[in-house]
Amino acid sequence: MGLKETFGIRQSEVIGLDIGSSAVKLVRLRKNGGGYAVTAAGISSIAPAGDDVSRKRLNTVRAIHECLAVTGVRNKLAVCGVGGPEVAVRDFRFPALPPEEVAGAVSLEAAQVCPFNMEDGAVDYELMSNNGGAVAGILVAATHSLVKRKVQIVKESSLDCVLMDAEGMALLNCFSELEKPEPGQTIAILNIGSSYTTLAIMGGPPNLAGWPFMRDLTFAGDDIVKLIAAEHGMSPDAVKEILFSDSDQPQTTLHDSLEKACKKLIVDVFETSRYYKAQEKSAAFEKLFVCGGFALVKGFVELLSSQLPVKAVLWNPFEKMRCEVGRNHQGVFQRNILQKNSPAMVVACGLAMRSI
Repeated sequence: MGLKETFGIRQSEVIGLDIGSSAVKLVRLRKNGGGYAVTAAGISSIAPAGDDVSRKRLNTVRAIHECLAVTGVRNKLAVCGVGGPEVAVRDFRFPALPPEEVAGAVSLEAAQVCPFNMEDGAVDYELMSNNGGAVAGILVAATHSLVKRKVQIVKESSLDCVLMDAEGMALLNCFSELEKPEPGQTIAILNIGSSYTTLAIMGGPPNLAGWPFMRDLTFAGDDIVKLIAAEHGMSPDAVKEILFSDSDQPQTTLHDSLEKACKKLIVDVFETSRYYKAQEKSAAFEKLFVCGGFALVKGFVELLSSQLPVKAVLWNPFEKMRCEVGRNHQGVFQRNILQKNSPAMVVACGLAMRSI
């Protein structure tokens, strides 16, 4: 698979397939006049497999099959995403360069900023401006092993991965399409999953408005759960059952523990926002849009608002869309999935938009 096929954007009718470490999310969209309509939505947990890599892959394939069965989707073309420590998204700015030297300059830049050996990675880039001869744009890099793992899982699920996107870019793409931020306005999206957290920021001064800034943080939902479990002498599964309960139990039984366990995440978000502000000479973002599987924990978003100097809100992109899933029992089930899990399905939604 070539680099442009790996990270490029194609116009094709596909499904957005977000293959996480603990769940698979699937979304299919249809352009609806000036907006979007949801025509299929599914989510399926990946059964734990410990350190057994083969079992993990098999369980992931089963979860994808479950999503396809729930949604009734027959389309075989999927857009997938990559994220975490094996992915880097960075902006670059070079002095005037001949066109034939840009690719080499980007590769050298990637080798300096990426946290992995670029001999083992794929790089793609997009030029965003050419001001006075200067060259500027965004590069995306990922390890070959990560891309191959995702492509192989999709293949074993009888699907074709036609495009691989960076998950942080999918978040920002989804936000830009639905929320229409004003030029120069700085917004931030925090997507907290099981194994890593993505902080995506877009905005800055008018001359840089729309430039994305992304960082994948290694501290995430599973780390929070483990800290709480250790404090109370409980199993991680028991803690998850309480945290994701529909009752108010997390806000009472585990509230103090949740606050302590989230301290590192809050510090990471705060320090990253300070770095962005200094680098881009931008005003701090006014609102933090929170999504991802862990965002569904009761009291979590409110905790972020109380601990960060910014208002945090739970982000549900499907509120801005029509729901056009079937009216049969299967359709009712999918609507229930959206109602309960929408913030966890934002990446899949952004991936699905790549085909529109």
